[in-house]
Amino acid sequence: MRSVGDRVRIDVEDCCGGLPPGAEQSLFRMFEQHGADRSGLGLGLSISRRAVETCSGSLTVRDKPGIGCVFTIDVPRFSDVARPK
Repeated sequence: MRSVGDRVRIDVEDCCGGLPPGAEQSLFRMFEQHGADRSGLGLGLSISRRAVETCSGSLTVRDKPGIGCVFTIDVPRFSDVARPK
């Protein structure tokens, strides 16, 4: 986690081996599944992105070919005045 100006950024890295070409575009769609394990519904990343966007943030992915992915959550930092009670 790091703060940059009035933003907070959180990186989450995995070791999935990387994404197939073009997968970044569809990864956040509802019911998409890119892994071999098909036991889930393919909703996790879609729900996560919407939750972060609700907080005026963004959720993005950066592929590290052959290694994995880095998911970045970027949200505004709450000031003392704007902090929810």
